[in-house]
Amino acid sequence: MKPLVAVVGAGVSGLTTALVFAERGYDVSVFADEIGQATTSAAAAAIWFPYDAEPAAKVIPWALATYQVLADLANDPPTGVSMIELRQYSRAGELQIPDWAIRLGAFAVEEDDSFRHKFGEFANGFSISVPLTDTTIYLDYLRDRLTNTGGVVHAGVRFQSLEDLNRKFDLVINCAGFGAKALVRDADLEAHRGQVAIVPKIKNLSCAIVCDDSPLTYAIPRNNDCVFGGTNQVSEDRRIDPASTSQIVSECSRALKIGNPRIVAEKVGLRPFRKSGVRVELEKLNDGRTVIHNYGHGGAGFTLSWGCATEALNRAEIETA
Repeated sequence: MKPLVAVVGAGVSGLTTALVFAERGYDVSVFADEIGQATTSAAAAAIWFPYDAEPAAKVIPWALATYQVLADLANDPPTGVSMIELRQYSRAGELQIPDWAIRLGAFAVEEDDSFRHKFGEFANGFSISVPLTDTTIYLDYLRDRLTNTGGVVHAGVRFQSLEDLNRKFDLVINCAGFGAKALVRDADLEAHRGQVAIVPKIKNLSCAIVCDDSPLTYAIPRNNDCVFGGTNQVSEDRRIDPASTSQIVSECSRALKIGNPRIVAEKVGLRPFRKSGVRVELEKLNDGRTVIHNYGHGGAGFTLSWGCATEALNRAEIETA
């Protein structure tokens, strides 16, 4: 008899982990204060790329495992996943292509006349094909797939500690994101605030443009709109900052050499960065039950989601074998 499982958190990590357990035959219930478009995950550009997460030795294998799952889902349009060309640029100096990117087919972008005409401010960059998840579709897809497998999602639930969960749950999985800072008193967690602006679809923009140099700039085209970003500040403030929106839109428009587009929506999310690294590990609660932590993914929640969920499942099955 498989144990009853409670997953805390309904962002991309929580839903993916719950789904992996449910499809392995576990009886899974998800508990979260916020779900769907109210979560931090909904504010993400959600393009696959290992960003703002440590340590690389663990992050890259988890990211590559997730890449394979998302690339398969891209063959099924209703999932909201598609493949897109990502162009990673630098404003100064030579941008080194990471080994893992080379293995996925990344190549240097040549500085030809077309390059200088479109993106004159960038010095150089590389191109790579990666999965893009439309958060307005994908989060609902995960939840529907979970409930169709028998999982249950409970919204509007907040716990002071993991021990507050009903004792009928033998296994607890902590996917609380930045909420884990208070939930399990993790002083290593810090919020890396990200703000984006949603604008109408940009004509002739078929690839994602990203530059990590300051100011952080990215334009991610989706089916029905485009995500402009962004910010990466150590802050727990989830309020919209109009000045940041103005700067984001102006910087992206300047990079793309277009006029400032109309702003459809503004969103803020708190990337759960963990200074000692992403936490996927098992421990015991004070009441003797097993908890598996799966949080601290920084700006790579979607990028690490399937890899970390599978790691959590493997640890649970070793524990209960």
